[in-house]
Formats: sequence, C-alpha cells, structure tokens
Amino acid sequence: MSAGGSIYAHSENGQGDWHTLTDHLRGTAELAARFAAPFGGERVAWWLGLLHDCGKAAGGWQKRLALVAGTDQPVGLDHKMLGTRLAMGQGLGSFAMAIAGHHGGLTSPEALRERLKNLTKSEQEREADALRMLINEAPLPELAAAGNVAIPEAWKQPLVREMALRLTFSSLCDADFLDTAAHFAGAARPAVRSDEDFMVLRDRFEKARAALLRERANPSAIDEDREAVYRACVTASGAKQGVFRLAAPTGVGKTISTGGFALHHAAAHGLRRVIVAVPFLTITEQNAAVYRTLLSGADGADVVLEHHSGVDLDQTSRRWARLAAENWDAPFVVTTTVRLFESLFDRRPAAMRRLHRLAGAVIVLDEVQSLPHQMLMPILGALRTLVDYFGVTVLLASATQPDFWHLSPFRELCATEIVENPVALVTRLRRVTFEWRIDPSPTLAELAEDAAGHRQALVVVNTTADARTVFDAWNSQVPDGVAWHLSTRMCAAHRRRVLTAVRKRLDAKQPVLLVSTQLIEAGVDVDFPIVYRAMAPADSLLQAAGRANREGNLATLGRVIIVDPPDAGQPSAYKTLVEATRLHFGPGRADPDCLDALRAYYQSVYGALNLEDPRSVGQRIQDARHRLDFSAVTDGPRDPVTDIPDRRYAFKMISQDGVAVVTSRGAADELERAEVEALVQRVRNAPRPEGEDLRRLQPYVTTVHPSAVRNPGALALMKPILGEPGQPGSLAEWDGGYDQHTGIELDPRTEDFVC
Repeated sequence: MSAGGSIYAHSENGQGDWHTLTDHLRGTAELAARFAAPFGGERVAWWLGLLHDCGKAAGGWQKRLALVAGTDQPVGLDHKMLGTRLAMGQGLGSFAMAIAGHHGGLTSPEALRERLKNLTKSEQEREADALRMLINEAPLPELAAAGNVAIPEAWKQPLVREMALRLTFSSLCDADFLDTAAHFAGAARPAVRSDEDFMVLRDRFEKARAALLRERANPSAIDEDREAVYRACVTASGAKQGVFRLAAPTGVGKTISTGGFALHHAAAHGLRRVIVAVPFLTITEQNAAVYRTLLSGADGADVVLEHHSGVDLDQTSRRWARLAAENWDAPFVVTTTVRLFESLFDRRPAAMRRLHRLAGAVIVLDEVQSLPHQMLMPILGALRTLVDYFGVTVLLASATQPDFWHLSPFRELCATEIVENPVALVTRLRRVTFEWRIDPSPTLAELAEDAAGHRQALVVVNTTADARTVFDAWNSQVPDGVAWHLSTRMCAAHRRRVLTAVRKRLDAKQPVLLVSTQLIEAGVDVDFPIVYRAMAPADSLLQAAGRANREGNLATLGRVIIVDPPDAGQPSAYKTLVEATRLHFGPGRADPDCLDALRAYYQSVYGALNLEDPRSVGQRIQDARHRLDFSAVTDGPRDPVTDIPDRRYAFKMISQDGVAVVTSRGAADELERAEVEALVQRVRNAPRPEGEDLRRLQPYVTTVHPSAVRNPGALALMKPILGEPGQPGSLAEWDGGYDQHTGIELDPRTEDFVC
C-alpha cells in the first residue's frame, strides 16, 4: 500500500495526485468496452480491462511502487498473472492471453500455460495477497458478482477467434495506455476523439472536388471517363458492405474516386473510419495531400492522418498528429500497406493499439497487385474475416486486378464490381500501342541510343545499375539538361526536383529523356509520348504503359516498346513472374492490358508459387493463426532444438529491410545542405530526438540494399544517427559519394541495386 493506506496503480503526477487502482481498472474497462463495441466485444473487453492490473494490489508491489516513485525505474514485479488467472476462471479462456501480454505482447496458449505452471513461490504469495487486498481493501464488487463471460458464438471459429483476440487485445492496450496517460497529464478524462459525422465529410469532399474541377487549368481528353468512373464509385457506395473491386486503367483518377467511394459508403452505412493503404511512401505523401486539400474544414480541423512505415520519421511536432498516429484516432487515415498489415499481424502492444479502429471501417487497398505473393494467404484470410465478422468494407483498386478469387480465402466470396464493364472501359481508354522487341532485343547501349532519337522518351529498367548505364550513355549523346535519372539511389528531395524539372520540360514541349527504375510506376504522374520498358512482370509492364499518353491528348496513340536487353539485370524475385508473363503476353499473344490474359497470368503465378501448399510461408502462418500462436506469426516458429525463431516463416511484407541513410548531398544547394547536416547533429546528440527534426530529415533519406552493411567499405561510410546501421529502426548518415545526377555511389558489387 502507498500513501494514506490506499492501493494505487500509478505514482503521483505533476499535480501530486496518485492513481488509485480501482479508478484505473474501471476507467480502462469502460474505455476498452467502448473501443470493442463496434465488433460486439464490449463485455469481453470490459472484463479484460477490469482484471488486467489486479496483481498490482499485492503489498509487495505497492511497496516497490512507493520506492521507485519519482524515478524512471520500473517496479520490476509481475502484476499480470492474477488477472490472467481470474479471466480464465470466468470463462474467457484464450482471451486471457490479452492480459498476460498487455505489456510484453501476445505469445501462445502453450507459452501462457508454461508461465502459469512455473510461477515462483513468491509470485504465488503475491497473487494471494493481491486477491485478498482487492476483496478487503479496494473492493471491486464486480468480482464478487462475476460469472462466466459470454463469448460471441462466431468467435469460436479458430480464425475468427484469432482476429477477435487481436482486436480485443488492441482495445485493452489502447484503453490502458490512454487511461494511464490521462492520469499523468492531470486530465479529467482520456483523450479520445468523438466519431466524425461522415455525412458532413462526404459533403465537404464533394464541394471541394467540384471547386477543383472548375479551377482545373488543363483539360484532358479522358476527363469525361474520369467523371464516369467517379460516378460509378458514388453509385456503388450505396450497396451493402462487403468487398468491392475497382478495375480501372491508370490515370483515370483512382485517388479521388476511391476516396469518394469510401466517404459516401461510410456515410451511407454509419461507419467510423476510412483507411487508405498504398504500397509506396511516395504515393502515401501524394494521396494524403490530395485528401487533405479536399477534406480540410473551414475551421482548419485535422481530419486526415498520414502514417508511414519504415523508420519512424512520420511523427510531427503537432500534438494531434503525434498522438493520433499511435492509435489511428482520426476519421481518415492514409498509410502504407506495410504499416497496415505488419500492424495487423504483429503481437506487440505498441504496434497493435490501433487495430480496434479497423472494425466498422472502409479499407481502401490501392495498387492491390503489389501485395507480396507469399503473404497473400494470411492477408486475404484476415480481410475475409474482417469483412464477414467485424463490419469492415474492403475496396480493391488496381488497373491490374489480381485474381484473388482463385485462392481459397476468397473463393465463393461475392464482390461488387464498381465498373460494370471493365473490358469496355479499358478498350475505350486505350491510349497506347504495344511493340515487342524481345527476340532479338537491343542491348542497354542500343536502347539508350534508340530512345535518344526521340524528342521525349521514358525508359524504365529493373535495377539501379541499369538506370545508371542508360543515363551515362545519354550523357555522351545529348545536350545538357535533356537527360535525367530517377532511382532509389536518390533521396526523395532529389527525386522531387528531377520530376519537377522533367514535367516542366514535358509541358513546354522541350526535349527530355528520363530513365527510371520501377519507382516511376508507383503512381507518379508523368506523360510521355513514348515509353520503353525492360521485360518485367505483366503488371509492371501495364503500369509503365500508364506513363505514356497518360492524358490522351496525343493526336495518335502513345507507344510502349517492351525490350529484353541481354546485358540487363533483374531482381531474383522476378524469375517466376517473368516466366508467367512470357507465357501469356508477347508477339502473337495478348498485350498487357488484356483483362482475360491478366487473370490467367495471376492464376499461373499463384500455381507456380504453390501458395496453397501447406509448406508454403503463407500457409504456415495460417496454421500458426489457427493455433493462436502469435509469436510464430510475427517471429517465425521456434526450432525444437535451439529454440531460435525461424524468421523465414514469419509474416513480413518486405523480404529484406533496407538500410536507411540520410544523404545531405541530396540537398538542392549548400545552404540547404548545411541545414540538413545541422539537423543530423541535433538528432544524433539529443537524448530523445524531436519529432519535427526527424520529419524534416525524411526528404533526405534513402535506402540501400541490406547487403551493403556486409561490405566493410560501405559500412564504414555509414555514421550512426539512431541505432546501429542495418538494425531495425536505425538511421545512419551517408558519408560516401553522391552524384548530383544519380545519387548514392556504391561499388556495384556492394548491393543488388534493385529498384
């Protein structure tokens, strides 16, 4: 017991008030129930909240709390097992895992049984003491009246139970954090935003969109079709909740159309949130800016939350954004598919706090063809469960719609096609012709020479090394200012400057040649009359075609020339995909915009990758989910001999994490470079870096292949800023070469130069 004989959950705050245990338990219970109500889990979450910190009532724990009060030291005594045991005694079964893991993370039923079985004598004594204190000194009459808690019938299905446990765990962790934070902030109640009225947001969006269309300076030949697609989205939004598909060609305005669908659908069905997930950080920034423009109220209220993945550089100094990013407490969230799905399949409280926000939400998955094939089985399985049991609507948007219905999680799942006749739309919007120069194919040097014969041309290759080769060839052939290079060797600020210059030259009808890796296909809005594309998976070929005659304003069709240079590189992951592409597309076969051929292509890919095989990565993850083995899902199954997790079979959206480095040489001028270097030093030396400093560094960050840290020469050029280079979440300063045209300079043997 602490001051005055009371029992406390937390030590004094800035106002000198201690947080009583009963207040904390009841406050957490009520908030957890509120969070879980949208998916029918309020009673389960309420009991988890009421029981989660019961172990803190033990006299030994209270004495330690008093001893460490005012310091940064933890109490150091377990307080989770009593609540876990009480929850199991009340029929909560596996949901008691949420209490056991509300600090360290979800594990598995086997791990929990072992933990409970191996309690030390002192732990058992503390449990008994805590229970006695709760009954006698800090009475919770709810405990005396407790009976078995009813678990929703649907939750007894293995994968539904697994998802329900994830969402109730999220509700508990978020409620616990917010109630605790309110105490230390001296606030009367936790900071929880009221749900927005989506009818208001819908109308605001429509009004802003109409104004945007009126002010548009350069009409496009396909504006009428863009309007038709938007109207189809609005019409479809009134249909019942479920899975929707938007199959529409690139350049048709999917960003605004999908946003319009989501807002209208949320308003029609009384939903709580819109979550837009895109595959690339560049699109996240771009789309968030569009939505922010269309949804910002007259009072300047924050509506759109932009939340990234990778190194946590997305936290801003604005308190709202910083807090909302932790648990998606915003009505409209723009994030990456990496952030969305790695959070969904994580097991740690910090990553999972936001998951309860998925219930009763519209999830828009843009460029859905980019989801990693090896993770499709768990991803599709989770989406199906969320749609069927947790009030979620999913919109799959892509010009190259994958045939997910060929895979077991989506079989017999009804979907609403937003565009009733996508084949007719594709035919009407065809803005290019495809030419195949693959047998024989020009070399990279010949490709560069051929492209240089055109006034304006884009060349898309598969590796950064190939991009450098083409650019170097142009440098000796064309006047200064004509040739440009774009790849992930360049930081974002550098890439933006290049794109700005290239667009200006395109608009002014000046000569311009651009060579890029596939990052140009990630929603980048450029419009060339001719595009060369090195052989790649079919969806990449079609995405590249979306950069040719994008606005449909040419007198003739644009040209897309597909080549297969014998001296070009290719990511190892492309092998199976390119083989399937050759099977279905090419001379005498279909072009990449043939929807029937695309469907057959995806079926070939799924079969070649054996996604349904029980030994595949995805199916092993699904098996771990069936067993509620959250550790195996996130970290991989443990070796029975060494007990070391095998991360080859863990859920991971990106197969290899790159090494994030700040490149001050990517700044536009010496003044800007000095500012970046000063920021680096401030972040490096700060006990806790400011979010605003990290955000300002983001445009100067690039990512090198992880193999670079295995090269002593390259590693020596990475000066640590946060953590050690190559470790998760680390950030380093690049002290090596940086070419003002092509970016970071590495020995070609140092990395694979993919992307």
